[in-house]
Amino acid sequence: MAQVRATVSRTIAADPEKVLGALSDYRETRPAILTEHYRDYRVESGGGGAGSVVGWVLQATSKRQRDQVVDVSADPSGGVIETDRNSSMVTTWRVRPEGPGAATVEVDTHWDGASGIGGFFERMFAPKGLARIHGGVLENLERRLAAHGRSPV
Repeated sequence: MAQVRATVSRTIAADPEKVLGALSDYRETRPAILTEHYRDYRVESGGGGAGSVVGWVLQATSKRQRDQVVDVSADPSGGVIETDRNSSMVTTWRVRPEGPGAATVEVDTHWDGASGIGGFFERMFAPKGLARIHGGVLENLERRLAAHGRSPV
């Protein structure tokens, strides 16, 4: 099995701590910024960053869906790590400062891909599709932070 990886990043005009706080808020902010590719979102425990357990169904395409239950942990470099209990998928949301009042968020997802011809197509198409999905979440995050200005997200 080969590793499959999808990575996308976006610079957001907001304080890095505020961005990280929003990404770590699985009760209010996360469900508000998810795209139509996520359904049946639920917080199973916690909801405030590390130690949380959160679930959803990721509908990557009309025919491909993945039921995920993720354990949330802290990324020592500044971010959150979501480890799926139902697969080898791990998604890391890293936040790093980009000058005054700006942060770059990088989303990196990797998993063990299938073998054979199915694995070939997975390695060819899944990273682009997942990067688009994560890009939409980052766009929604940026809009939410801009709309809430200085108030809590």
